Amino acid sequence: MVTFLFPNQNEGPVGVILARKGLRMAEDDIYTKDGTVDMRKNPANKKKTGNWMACRFILGNECCERLAYYGMSTNLVNYLQIRLNMDNVAASNSVTSWSGTCYITPLIGAFLADAYLGRYWTIASFSILYVFGMTLLTMAASVPGLKPSCDSTGCHPTGGQTAATFIALYLIALGTGGIKPCVSSFGADQFDETDEVERKKKSSFFNWFYFSINVGAMIASSVLVWIQMNVGWGWGFGVPAVAMAIAVVFFFSGSSLYRLQKPAGSPLTRILQVIIAACRKHGVRVPEDKSLLYETADDVESKIEGSRKLEHTNKLKFLDKASVETENDRMKGQRDAWRLCTVTQVEELKSIVRLLPVWASGIVFSAVYGQMSTMFVLQGNTMDQHIGPSFKIPSASLSIFDTLSVLFWAPVYDKLIVPLARKFTKNERGFTQLQRMGIGLVISVFSMVTAGGLEVVRLKYVRNNNLYDAENIPMSIFWQIPQYFFIGCAEVFTFIGQMEFFYDQAPDAMRSMMSALSLTTVGLGNYLSTLIVTIVTKVSTRHGKLGWIPSNLNKGHLDYFFWLLAILSVVNFFVYLLVAKSYTSKRATGHLR
Repeated sequence: MVTFLFPNQNEGPVGVILARKGLRMAEDDIYTKDGTVDMRKNPANKKKTGNWMACRFILGNECCERLAYYGMSTNLVNYLQIRLNMDNVAASNSVTSWSGTCYITPLIGAFLADAYLGRYWTIASFSILYVFGMTLLTMAASVPGLKPSCDSTGCHPTGGQTAATFIALYLIALGTGGIKPCVSSFGADQFDETDEVERKKKSSFFNWFYFSINVGAMIASSVLVWIQMNVGWGWGFGVPAVAMAIAVVFFFSGSSLYRLQKPAGSPLTRILQVIIAACRKHGVRVPEDKSLLYETADDVESKIEGSRKLEHTNKLKFLDKASVETENDRMKGQRDAWRLCTVTQVEELKSIVRLLPVWASGIVFSAVYGQMSTMFVLQGNTMDQHIGPSFKIPSASLSIFDTLSVLFWAPVYDKLIVPLARKFTKNERGFTQLQRMGIGLVISVFSMVTAGGLEVVRLKYVRNNNLYDAENIPMSIFWQIPQYFFIGCAEVFTFIGQMEFFYDQAPDAMRSMMSALSLTTVGLGNYLSTLIVTIVTKVSTRHGKLGWIPSNLNKGHLDYFFWLLAILSVVNFFVYLLVAKSYTSKRATGHLR
């Protein structure tokens, strides 16, 4: 090919130079330019690694892992009530606290991935721990001695049996925490963002990634919940355990096709270096000419492994002091990283600080999202769950309509909404990521309003027919479908937008950490829900009252709880508008090391 391009290459030094340039251009077309390597630590070949051929294994892994997670967690509140003999508030708070932990532990996995192990080995290691947790939970639900004894009066768990269940649950929380922040980023790593064609595919990847999550969730919330309520908890937890084992097989099967980003060392160390250097130089004046800051103009590549340079931004100017090179710094010769930091290092910290307000606005949304596994289920437990004369659908299975909503809206958004919006906004994504998240926040309000309205109608029916002591009222559970549908639609806008936004806006060498940070909104949302339930219960039960959320919901006011969340969501949306309006995007330059 080189001879064809340069027929006179052997006639002199000019021909040799042209030939070498042609060879280099050919090599540039073969290998990625984003710093990724293959499993043998060689530069990643575009034709043989990554792209959709690698992503099919990642999507298969995610589908099976989410089937395992949701198959175990969707109906967990009922398991705690039935087998561990907990009341409504205790079961709800236990689930939200555990679920919250599942979304806080990603910080551990993300740190290990970015600093030391890389995303591939972090996923591999924590997957094994995950399988151990799922196996122990299955044993706690099925093995005599570990399984609580039950009779006509209910189940009677011992302290040891309860402990075994929660040890298994928190092993799962640690396992899923190690995986969760890495898989979406690992999938996005399979597309070279310096290649225009692959960059467009990456935007689609996040939609299909979330689609695969919900395929697993759909099977979990329908088939597995039915098995748990009608066949037994041993089978109900055993199938998810097998699904998790299959997820591990899926992941390792694609190893030869993966592109790997190299770990860049501890991001926390780099953050601390900037803070300490800036504090040490608090009296130093930042030059007007920002090209005088350390590493602004001299280097094409960043000094941080696996990261591009970041251009200087004018906000948070105090931190710029860390990259002011003083006479004392020059006299020392070798740079002291705790006294002088690169502009890219400073901008890494600025990027994180700028993301925090956007991150915080997702907490209330996640509290709303968390109601699907708690208050929606408890509300459904009071309604008529029959389909025909004999088949009874578990209330937790109604979450399948959330899943169906996501499965409907994810491709509709990708194939219809984006092309249509692109004509008006001229943005290649249709909506900006911030606009997309904001639309989801608005839709989430409708979910709470719908749930509250249904509860008003349900309580009115109870009062009119004096059904206060009825276990189920003759009102179809399928009236809950709209509130699940709105939640699913909101997810497609907010959660997928958030996933893509945090990946794009994160510094290159901190993408797992930023993915984990975005996931902590779900954890903190669950903790917020637990806090709200605790406060509401304490306040509403004063003076001997039953409160908003008593054991018998027919005598309570669950609608007030939904109205409260709707109001919080509206306030949160207006705060988000202010945050989004003032946000400054990162500006990367050069190429990865």
